[in-house]
Amino acid sequence: MEALDILSRWTHIGTAVVIVGGSVFLRFVVLPVASKLPEDQHLALRSAIISRWKMFIHVGILLFLVSGFYNYFQAMPKHKGQPIYHALIGTKILLALVVFALSSILVGRSGLAEKLRTRSAFWLTVVIVIATVIIGISGYVKVAVPVKTPVVVVPAAAVPAVATPAVTVEIAP
Repeated sequence: MEALDILSRWTHIGTAVVIVGGSVFLRFVVLPVASKLPEDQHLALRSAIISRWKMFIHVGILLFLVSGFYNYFQAMPKHKGQPIYHALIGTKILLALVVFALSSILVGRSGLAEKLRTRSAFWLTVVIVIATVIIGISGYVKVAVPVKTPVVVVPAAAVPAVATPAVTVEIAP
């Protein structure tokens, strides 16, 4: 089971690197350059990027959901009775759902998507900030909320008595 745990963790972190890194690249590299293009080239580039990025977003959301819930259910028993852990992970999940919704809308074809894309720099910044908060929560939980180790209490009656070694004294004649 350990191999599956490691694979799930790598999948989760790798997906975060690709999606968050790609969003940062789009916001701070592609958008500023694309805004300087003539309108027809700008629209063609935007359409090409959205059609390609959409695949990454949808596959990324799927990978996040599968690996995230697997990781959570693997870690949950180790954090039983730690309300801070569950509160932070719950917050992380809710924020992730907001990121998923905004990201899906930004690559979508609906009228709402088109309205949001007119301010894509703003909404990408919102996605990046929320994703950064999620990463911060994850790091905090990993470092500051220790895994609860079960305490085993052994009744005194169950502890065997320790025998003292016999001492033999020889008296010289």
